[in-house]
Amino acid sequence: MDDLVPVVSYQRASADKARDEHTVTDQRKVNQMTAGRLGWRIVHAFTDNDKSAAKEGVIRDDFEAMLRVLRAGRLPDGTRVQGCVVVAEDRLVRRAGDYERFVDAITSSDGRVFADARGPKDLYSEDVESMGLMGAVLSRMEVKKMRRRVTRWHRSRAEDGVIPNGYRPFGWRDDRRMLDPVQATAIRKAVQAILAGGSLNSIVRNWQETGFLTTRGNAWEAQTLKQLLRNPRLCGWRKINGEIVKDADGKPVQGQWEAIITPQEWEAVQAIFDARRGKQVGSNGVIGNLPTDFRDHTYLLTGILRCGRPKDDGTLCMAKLRVTSHRDCDHHVYACRSKAQGGCGRLARRGDMVDVFVSEVVLAKLEEQPLEAAQVEPWTGASELEETETQLRELRDHWHKKKVSNSLFFSEVERLEGEISRLTKERAQHEAAARRARSTVTDIRRRWYSDTDDDRLDMAQKRALLREAFHAVIVHPVGQGRGSRGTFDPDKLELIWREN
Repeated sequence: MDDLVPVVSYQRASADKARDEHTVTDQRKVNQMTAGRLGWRIVHAFTDNDKSAAKEGVIRDDFEAMLRVLRAGRLPDGTRVQGCVVVAEDRLVRRAGDYERFVDAITSSDGRVFADARGPKDLYSEDVESMGLMGAVLSRMEVKKMRRRVTRWHRSRAEDGVIPNGYRPFGWRDDRRMLDPVQATAIRKAVQAILAGGSLNSIVRNWQETGFLTTRGNAWEAQTLKQLLRNPRLCGWRKINGEIVKDADGKPVQGQWEAIITPQEWEAVQAIFDARRGKQVGSNGVIGNLPTDFRDHTYLLTGILRCGRPKDDGTLCMAKLRVTSHRDCDHHVYACRSKAQGGCGRLARRGDMVDVFVSEVVLAKLEEQPLEAAQVEPWTGASELEETETQLRELRDHWHKKKVSNSLFFSEVERLEGEISRLTKERAQHEAAARRARSTVTDIRRRWYSDTDDDRLDMAQKRALLREAFHAVIVHPVGQGRGSRGTFDPDKLELIWREN
């Protein structure tokens, strides 16, 4: 055994073993046979399973570890290493840079050996190194060709409306074409809830209580639900590289599966999600990111009310008010946290009366919107959008017939596509506002105070409507001492409304 040359082996296979000439196990056997035939002994096996050797940014941990061992000439435990054996070079490298690093590592000392299943190779020879480098370049080119073919194949299937491969999406049956009636109904209700001002977390909690799981058997989370509602598959469309797949006329391709909602509903939901990238007033008075309610709140305005008591330097405290209870009170109290917790501890207000006042102010504001919406004509940009889409179709037709130059075509395409994108977004925002207004005028006030659990808006839905209405509510002081917590003066509540 001591006379055998100590070498390491390297093997790599993709996740789908059927696409590989050898599985990892087979590669190890071939490497053992190659080493035995050459009088070598494998002292360690390096394996990178399901890690591409061609993609940029992919780190093959074992490959990097092997390079360190080859440069050092020994394993971490001190075992001597004099070479490497692989099944084939394309299992080892597919990028010229990696091949050069491998050659540099293995030839850092004299007398090193290298072999694949076809036999040994002298990496000290410039001709052999050049051939190996050329092989890595050719391998890289072949990978790019394969990717382009796969991309074109996916694009072609999408343009034909073919059902995408993959897991069964939630809302459809196993054939991914027909709707699952229970799941599809749940999605429609979720869409209507979002359009009516509901929050993702309240919908998720309802789905969790119902016992819904994702198609992979996991519990629903807010981010997972958002990804579902962001998917244009719901309305029969499909995205590739972040863009809706369209036909030659520039219209979205309708897929070969049943849609759960209309395109107008889907676009309205996207407009609401985009609008909810809102802000809140921070403790320093600066508007920052809007927080998300990840749990059921017991009280309506926790995290929304801010302390408006002036500090010694003239600025406001602006700490979030929290809920406290007192033995001599039959209601909750919103109070500023102590100095140790970042507040001033010197302001409190009756919670029940603040909740009612803020609720009524927001409901009154919401009720103003449908009255305005009822008088608004249909979206005024419809004719402009249709005309722009027609211009784009005609331009493409002229270009295909070689009636316009490439420079003119691409400059005009960029301009027209930008206009279409802007108008489509405006249409979605108009649709969302109209649906919100219709929902508001018929449901919001009644459901806000409903005595029926199934009909009443839950706390998360109410808070979502409040957050969309204003950034924060600043509570200014009304008096001195503990008795001030029972005093209520609506003029001392300052609502920081959102501009839109």
